[in-house]
Amino acid sequence: MTKEKDYLLGTHDEEIARLALQHRAWRPRALDGWRRAGFTAGRTILDVGCGPGYASLDLAEIVGPSGAVVALDRSRRFLDALEAASRRRGLESIRTVELDLDEGEFPPLRADGAWARWVLAFVRRPRDLLARIAAALKPGAAIVLHEYFHYATWQLAPRSREHEAFVQVVMETWRASGGEPDVGLDLPRWLGELGFETKEVRPILEIVTPRDPLWQWPKSFIGSGLRRLIELGRLTPERSDSISRAFAAVEATPDCFMVTPAVLEVIAVRR
Repeated sequence: MTKEKDYLLGTHDEEIARLALQHRAWRPRALDGWRRAGFTAGRTILDVGCGPGYASLDLAEIVGPSGAVVALDRSRRFLDALEAASRRRGLESIRTVELDLDEGEFPPLRADGAWARWVLAFVRRPRDLLARIAAALKPGAAIVLHEYFHYATWQLAPRSREHEAFVQVVMETWRASGGEPDVGLDLPRWLGELGFETKEVRPILEIVTPRDPLWQWPKSFIGSGLRRLIELGRLTPERSDSISRAFAAVEATPDCFMVTPAVLEVIAVRR
């Protein structure tokens, strides 16, 4: 049985909306990576840890009716959201599979490509998951991964001790749940061991101001993240309020900026 409560930030409507905002912010980077990896019409693409499926919908538009997107996630609620969106948009090429990415076996297939964003960081055995992805890919298939490699780069200027403490609590909670926020550092080595040739490794790190639309991506996480940390007993409501006020104070400061958490983009090809 799927345990929706086990998700670090939950699967409620507010989280589905936050993930939509997050995908809009990161969509240009995803599209660029998919283009360089050769994702195109007629291909079968795995969307591993698809969540509510915002990337799956974009991938379905790319592969077209002659292709297929196999969307894997353990949240039935997320998959229901994706299936409803697919029906609204008349996309028939998306197949959803409810699957625990730590334990479940992939459906039998030989895909032309795979995509995962902030998935390996949350599972307990990320290398094993990569091995199962590799087994589902044809020789010559490309994988595109976006994972954090130095989450603590998420900082504010003027500096905020409260924000830095919040980032540390997030990372501690993440690791306590069995994940690893900086998993990106391990990816090239694991991919090599699993029979991939790494084609590209690129850091993605931005410096943004409140006027930049990308500012809203980490800002939206602060609100939902604080509420979740209170639910998990990691923060008191009083401390959460203090962190929220500190962020608002920085945001209102002239010439403030934010350094986003550092992401590694890896594109590799199955030998």
